[in-house]
Amino acid sequence: MSTIIEVLQKGNVPPHVSQLSEAESIDLSEFIQSIIRGHVVVPRNNRHGALTPVAIGRDTRVKINANIGTSPTNCDYENEIQKLKAAISAGADAVMDLSIAGNSSEFRKRIIEEFDITLGTVPIYDAMIGLDTTDKLNFSHFLRIVEKQAEEGVDFMTIHAGLLSKHLPLIERRTLGVVSRGGAIMAQWMKHQKKESFLYAHFDEILAVANAYDITLSIGDGLRPGCTHDANDAAQFGELEIIGELVQRCRSANVQVMVEGPGHVPLNLIEENIRKEKEICDGAPFYVLGPLVIDYAAGYDHITGAIGGALAGMFGADFLCYVTPAEHLRLPSLEDVHEGVIASKIAAAAADLARKRPDAIARNLEMSKARRRFDWDAQEGLSIDKNKFSRYLEKVGTASPGAKNDLPCTMCGEWCAMKRL
Repeated sequence: MSTIIEVLQKGNVPPHVSQLSEAESIDLSEFIQSIIRGHVVVPRNNRHGALTPVAIGRDTRVKINANIGTSPTNCDYENEIQKLKAAISAGADAVMDLSIAGNSSEFRKRIIEEFDITLGTVPIYDAMIGLDTTDKLNFSHFLRIVEKQAEEGVDFMTIHAGLLSKHLPLIERRTLGVVSRGGAIMAQWMKHQKKESFLYAHFDEILAVANAYDITLSIGDGLRPGCTHDANDAAQFGELEIIGELVQRCRSANVQVMVEGPGHVPLNLIEENIRKEKEICDGAPFYVLGPLVIDYAAGYDHITGAIGGALAGMFGADFLCYVTPAEHLRLPSLEDVHEGVIASKIAAAAADLARKRPDAIARNLEMSKARRRFDWDAQEGLSIDKNKFSRYLEKVGTASPGAKNDLPCTMCGEWCAMKRL
């Protein structure tokens, strides 16, 4: 089956592409060219039937991903479904299944059958389920996992193919070494096998599967910094150079591709991260985790991640992976998922406003006008978290039946400045 890029190159426009162009307020011809050039991706497996796709990249709204999935200490898939519902309810644009225990295949099939959200995975996690050591891992087993997930309908996959054996000595200089699970698996495999990464060596075979199913590849940053001290170091940027090469190989194979980024990065180094990725990877959409701007806010890392995400989005990051209050501490709860998505949505909204998107400017203006009118219903409708708005709202007194409901809130009461002028 032809990929979306091949279809567009032939002058055919799938309905979902024109709908996304309209939703993003982008001229259709410009939108098509951005997809063809690789500056925008639309993750959409051709086996994924009931899907509401999203566009990620240049001139589009900053999108949000929420991670769900099991761990060896907590393998309750029903609970993960509830987290998925919480993420969708809070406004996530995509979810990734990061399960590393249990029957993840049945879990993904259920997501694809019951929900219309874009789904991503990290196939090497699935490949390690049931293996007690990376020594038992090989490319043929990994490729079978990729093909199985492709058949299931997964829309995008993280592949840590940029981490090579030549990068291993650079890890020794770091404070936290490797914090990416996928990166650690491949680093350990290369160290023990004394061979080059099979993800890099057999990348063309991975591309063939991605092309056949129209899967978007997300090139993982196995050497993303796990603390601010390691940010923008030789290991991180050395891997990024290889990722730039892989981006071009994806495009040559008509495979959509985006690039994953850090991580933990102090505020003053975020712009350099975005600039380098866009230069080295020729404008490929950038997918960042946070970034977290300090290392010691455990329990509040959704806030540190939102601060970094807002700045990253302003400088050009396109896709924010949420960070929950549970980061570094435990598997997130339902409430953690909700708070993580909301924090990331605030960051994305701040970035969209800074990038002067007309819809972001209009929404902020409408909120201000509603506040001036004391139109609480309109304010609730415009709020990022409508439920929290309604729970928190307290008005002075109670309007009489049929009276205009323009009472101030209890913050200032009769001293409300807007009521006096």
